[in-house]
Amino acid sequence: MSEFIRTYIIAEAGVNHNGSLEMAMQLIDVATDAGVDAVKFQTFKANNLVTRKAVKAEYQLKSTDTNESQYEMLKKLELDEDAHQILIEYCKSKGIEFLSTPFDNESVELLSYKFNLPRLKVSSGDLTNAPLLLNMAQTQKPIILSTGMSDLGEIEQALGVLAFGYINSMEDPSIEKFKNAYYSTEGYEMLKEKVVLLHCTTEYPSPIHEVNLRVMDTLNQAFGLVVGFSDHTLGIAIPIAAVARGAKVIEKHFTLDRRLPGPDHKASLEPNELELMVQSIRQVELSLGNGIKKPVVSELKNIAIARKSIFAAKPISKGDKFSKDNLVIKRPGNGLSPINYWGLLDKIADESYETDEQVKL
Repeated sequence: MSEFIRTYIIAEAGVNHNGSLEMAMQLIDVATDAGVDAVKFQTFKANNLVTRKAVKAEYQLKSTDTNESQYEMLKKLELDEDAHQILIEYCKSKGIEFLSTPFDNESVELLSYKFNLPRLKVSSGDLTNAPLLLNMAQTQKPIILSTGMSDLGEIEQALGVLAFGYINSMEDPSIEKFKNAYYSTEGYEMLKEKVVLLHCTTEYPSPIHEVNLRVMDTLNQAFGLVVGFSDHTLGIAIPIAAVARGAKVIEKHFTLDRRLPGPDHKASLEPNELELMVQSIRQVELSLGNGIKKPVVSELKNIAIARKSIFAAKPISKGDKFSKDNLVIKRPGNGLSPINYWGLLDKIADESYETDEQVKL
């Protein structure tokens, strides 16, 4: 995934369209205006995703009808194939990449083969869903893998499944083969080429003290892959900080209005905030520079003004000795550098100097 020369910013529309195609298109408009690289939705069939008795998450109960099940909530948020087609074409017309997270094998097939999306996104909830991971890797598509709720061992297992899918798509899978694929040179090269790991805290909103951005360093050291951050905190400070710490991909939920009903609106950015986040991230990228410490162009004109030189503190006659009494260090800095101060002491002046005249060696 070396293609990400600058931070790849994903505006996560998710299910914040509330099942409305018109609202989904408005979200694409907002993402385009904000200047993100991609807008991401979620592709699923409620029947394939959740049992009818599954309960809602605590954060979902706070923002949706407490009397409806998770299945009933998700059923209303599905986007069918025709809606996908319309949204993909609309993204093309706006010059923004369409992405989606598939939550079941049917959705993987739709996104990969029907619509031929350039990459797939795996939700944190599916990091342990080996059959789904295998199916996604067998498409040979690049994968962005969120790692919320996981430890290093679980991430390694997931990467083993992906490595196996990329290099042994026709073999019968097994845990041992996943492990062998992960440790193989070919498997590692495929992971390095195709997989991005996103650090994530799976809570909506995420408590700031549980974000732990240093995990990005841990992931990079442990797996040697491109690392980014999927953010669920309130506001824009944390994703900006993540970029400063080296995140190459940022994913952030956004909405048309946080007051809208639905499971994810309250932990999402509004349009003006999304635009400010993108602008801030781009500023941070510019500020990171190349790591070479030397005067930059804008500083050069200020060197003489801000630095100092060695001057005569009082009149000095030719033949006098330079001393602490007759030398002083003042601005401007276009003369003899103060680093030469001690070397001048007790030397004989070769010429006379007036007060505040620059001294020469």
